[in-house]
Amino acid sequence: MARPKKYNISLTDDELKELKSVMRKKQTTKTVRNRCQIIIDLDEAHGKVLTHAQSAKTNCVCMATIMNTVKLYSEKGIQGIRTMNRNVNSDNARRKFDGRAEARIIEIACSPAPEGHSRWTLRLLEEQAKIVLDVPVSKDTIGRALKKINFDLT
Repeated sequence: MARPKKYNISLTDDELKELKSVMRKKQTTKTVRNRCQIIIDLDEAHGKVLTHAQSAKTNCVCMATIMNTVKLYSEKGIQGIRTMNRNVNSDNARRKFDGRAEARIIEIACSPAPEGHSRWTLRLLEEQAKIVLDVPVSKDTIGRALKKINFDLT
């Protein structure tokens, strides 16, 4: 005998419209689209209800994703599904050197070299970055940013 469902999903018409509109938007991420589709698949109020296994197969996700999405929806509602919560330890949360800082460093590297120097070095760029930017940046980080755009200091 199967275990009874812990979470039952029953969407109102407005919630269903909101989920479908979120899925149609161009800037919606794939994760959020999948979450919305999972909730629509498991909705008991509208249309054919899929099982968790069927929903996992049609959305190409694992069962843990289905369970986590259902739990997230039951605890936080549609807003919980729509937002992407980043872990504080993730790479994007720890980045000090964002696109604007990279652009500023590239701008400095493209400018003429300072007095007494024939060209920019990573150490010179590091010193200049301390002056221009609020956050101190290492020469390795500057080197990676310049390497991304194939910028050669020679």
